[in-house]
Amino acid sequence: MPATIDVESTLTDRYQTTVPETVRRALKLSKRDKIQYTIRPSGEVVLTRVNAAEVDDPVLGHFLGFLARDIASHPERLQTVDAGFVRRLQSLVGGIEVDLDAALPADDE
Repeated sequence: MPATIDVESTLTDRYQTTVPETVRRALKLSKRDKIQYTIRPSGEVVLTRVNAAEVDDPVLGHFLGFLARDIASHPERLQTVDAGFVRRLQSLVGGIEVDLDAALPADDE
């Protein structure tokens, strides 16, 4: 089992911090790279490097950023998804195969 390494950094008055060198090396981070924070229900936060392919869509990136800020600002709005709702969704789309790599049809088709 790999050893766990603990490192820490300090928040400034503006809630900014420097990513410690150990973390930068582990994630192979360079200047201007993007990092992602995954907040687990337990309160654990996982920091990962965002691959360039994941940030190709600037609109999606802004939308996901908006969602992340909204969740961080208003965690009380989060709700679990009801199992009945999941079953209903599965009944509507079950068995439908989608090729996410296929080109979208033109509007005139």
